Amino acid sequence: MARRLPAVLLLSLLLMHGAFAVAQHLAIPASAKAYAGSVQEKASSVGLPSAKVDAIFQKMDTRVTPGCALSVMRDGKIVYERGYGMANLDYDAPVTPTTVFHVASMSKQFTAASIILLAQQGKLSLDDPVRKYIPELPDYGVPITIRQLMHHTGGLRDQWDLLGLAGWRYSLDLITDDDVLWAVSRQKELNFTPGTRFLYSNSGYTLLAQVVKRISGQSFREFTTTNIFRPLGMNSTHFRDDHAQIVKNFAEGYAPADGKFRISITNFDTVGATSLLTTVEDLARWDQNFYDPRVGGPSLIKQMLEPGKLNNGEQLDYAAGLIIGTYRGLNTVEHAGSDAGYQTDRIRFPNQHFSVACLCNSAATNPGNLARQVAEIYLGKEMKPAEEAPADDWKGVQLTSEQLRSRVGKYLNATVSDQNAAEDDLVTISFKDNKLRAVFGLDDGTYELKALEGNHFRLMPLPVYLTFGPPSSPDRDFRLRHSNGKAEMYRSVMDYKPSEADLSSRAGVYSSEEIDSVYEIKAEKDTLVLFRRRREPDKLLPVTSDLYLGSVGRIFFTRDNRGQISGFRLSTGRVQNLRFEKVQRDIPPVAP
Repeated sequence: MARRLPAVLLLSLLLMHGAFAVAQHLAIPASAKAYAGSVQEKASSVGLPSAKVDAIFQKMDTRVTPGCALSVMRDGKIVYERGYGMANLDYDAPVTPTTVFHVASMSKQFTAASIILLAQQGKLSLDDPVRKYIPELPDYGVPITIRQLMHHTGGLRDQWDLLGLAGWRYSLDLITDDDVLWAVSRQKELNFTPGTRFLYSNSGYTLLAQVVKRISGQSFREFTTTNIFRPLGMNSTHFRDDHAQIVKNFAEGYAPADGKFRISITNFDTVGATSLLTTVEDLARWDQNFYDPRVGGPSLIKQMLEPGKLNNGEQLDYAAGLIIGTYRGLNTVEHAGSDAGYQTDRIRFPNQHFSVACLCNSAATNPGNLARQVAEIYLGKEMKPAEEAPADDWKGVQLTSEQLRSRVGKYLNATVSDQNAAEDDLVTISFKDNKLRAVFGLDDGTYELKALEGNHFRLMPLPVYLTFGPPSSPDRDFRLRHSNGKAEMYRSVMDYKPSEADLSSRAGVYSSEEIDSVYEIKAEKDTLVLFRRRREPDKLLPVTSDLYLGSVGRIFFTRDNRGQISGFRLSTGRVQNLRFEKVQRDIPPVAP
């Protein structure tokens, strides 16, 4: 998977915009092509909202790029729908409102709805322990409840990260429900004690689908079709549990590469966390169920919109597969999705009875941003003013070179230990061309720091602010604050350069029982290089004496009671402290 924007920056980027297989080559009927043309004619008047909407998608409205399907819903009706770009570049098939898309994590709300429907029937309780239905799940000494899985507070390590660490290649190797159960059932530890934190976990929603299957006696696809999609007339919607199935009018996924596009599709026989196929027209039928609940009644809607809570009473913004938020002063209910070349979003403004669904088949698109721009056309007069980003030529306050250089260095998030540090918890600030620049983790992107005053900087172009201690103070830490007021402290760390002996002591073969994998670490020149199955060699960046960062994640070396290196703990964004033990050479090393 492509490197993601560091989480700390993604949050602020969303806030700035208002938030948070076998290829099926198929021809689009001539009637669909005619439909697309007729919509364009209706939108030809420049003053119409539809013409303004079309302008947002203008760059992708071609016959040589993938694109998006859009539906705009108000008061229970579709007031505008349109397809832009191509559903299939091989066969010149255009996107239309009836094009079927893989919608990735947007699937989760239907999985949660299925669980709630079973609870309404008295077949389960949301506070049941998951092991009651999935005994393969290890006993961690404290129960994980169904409700906690719905709210991502169960502490389960994420399936995609686990399988990737074990050698599966995302979207290249077939991933099944059995593979996910294999990975999750081998875990001897959780990311955290259930109910104490929120951390998005796809594993939980795959397990929820398994609960539905085992209680109902039907496949998850059959249950959702019978109990949700068919009653609502969502006839082009189903959970795809067979990657080889032919799906008519299906959009191919793409990713940009060297100025062109390459096919980028999923390869899943796993459902619950993902794998829903649907159209923007069918999503309009589901959207209306939140106002006129034909499926599940008012109690289903109430439970789906109830935010989760931690054990300490803190309320989350995540409900049952839905995120409760605001955009420019208006309440929103939303969930997006991202898998391979598919990017999707549906945002609802409940008080205005207004929604936008945007389904795209290019990894380079941002449907959440596109949907918000569409919403602004229709609801702009009811919205609060948006925060404006500074102009590109904004100079800020001019500081001396000495003042700027005093901020150069490496900083770690002070709210976590070295062992639990995430990759983007490391910030490296450098000075070049009389400018300060920041890099988060190993990300290739750099962000300029512009001074608002002597100790106060803005991370351009995002609404992220860094406040350092006074230059005369020995405290070189800084506070990072988002535009929503959330703040995190970062502490300065010494620039660590390991000796040859340090590197040699960490070289060796390491094994993890939890993912049934062997990694090898070699000392090369001034750093360590990690070798693992089906991956390129990974050069590790030394941060502190025991903390190293690589594309694999962050590695914290552990020691035995004699102080010798005995293993390491590996953490990624959604897997914490996966244990590796240093082993003897009787286990074959990993080939370069």
